[in-house]
Amino acid sequence: RWQKVLYERQPFPDNYVDQRFLEELRKNVHARQYRYRAVVFQSGAVVQQLCSVCVFVVTWWYMDAGLLSPQGLFGVALVSSLLGYVLFDAVDGGAGRRESGRTRWADLKSTLVFAAFTYGFSPVLKTLTESISTDTIYAMSALMLLGHLIFFDYGANAAIVSSTLSLNMAIFASVCLASRLPRSLHAFVVVTFAMQIFALWPMLQKKLKARTPLCYVGVTVLFALAALLGLATISSVGAVLFASLLLAISCLCPYCLIRLQLLKDNIHGPWDEAEIKEDLSRFLM
Repeated sequence: RWQKVLYERQPFPDNYVDQRFLEELRKNVHARQYRYRAVVFQSGAVVQQLCSVCVFVVTWWYMDAGLLSPQGLFGVALVSSLLGYVLFDAVDGGAGRRESGRTRWADLKSTLVFAAFTYGFSPVLKTLTESISTDTIYAMSALMLLGHLIFFDYGANAAIVSSTLSLNMAIFASVCLASRLPRSLHAFVVVTFAMQIFALWPMLQKKLKARTPLCYVGVTVLFALAALLGLATISSVGAVLFASLLLAISCLCPYCLIRLQLLKDNIHGPWDEAEIKEDLSRFLM
């Protein structure tokens, strides 16, 4: 009788297996079962970030066209930041702040230092890319914003995720676009607005998603509508294409994922590589 061992000589060829070999066959052992509503909810992070990029580009276009003053944008961004700051603490009752040990005075000092530093260097930011053509600036900004979307932390545990790289690429794009605005004040306001929408806004999103899912869904829908309305004032075709993209990401892609999960056929059995589960650290002493 054939035995699955290597230390005995048997009258069978090396590649011989009997009928019992497939008794240990298992299919889709680690396959996850997704629900459509849960996948749509998780896709909100991608929708939010796409809308953030859209809102930033639309805002920059309005400032470049002279339809939005830097004072008006700074006032709206300041009020929005204050409301978001209050909401950030109110969502969990200040538990996160107590755990981190960070005080409001420390937050205020960090904000003032960043604002003073950015305002002081705004003339440099304005003239930093004067020797580069405008077409090159637009191409660089588009690539940086695309990289920001690719490397952003959407909650997936993947090697490509890098929050630091994603934020740096977004700020680099904002600096490039700000250098094409007419005055240094415009550059200061755009870079400050970029920090708010690419750094502070995602933090509030994650807390809303973890603490109040219904509120997170409402904010996502309102933010998407605001982005679509802003884009529609510039290009109706662009608004239609962007709306189609959001619907595809939030509705069509989750459906395709669930349908493709049914076609999974991963097999597991005695032919898999051996896994050493015993703690071998004592042999390393």
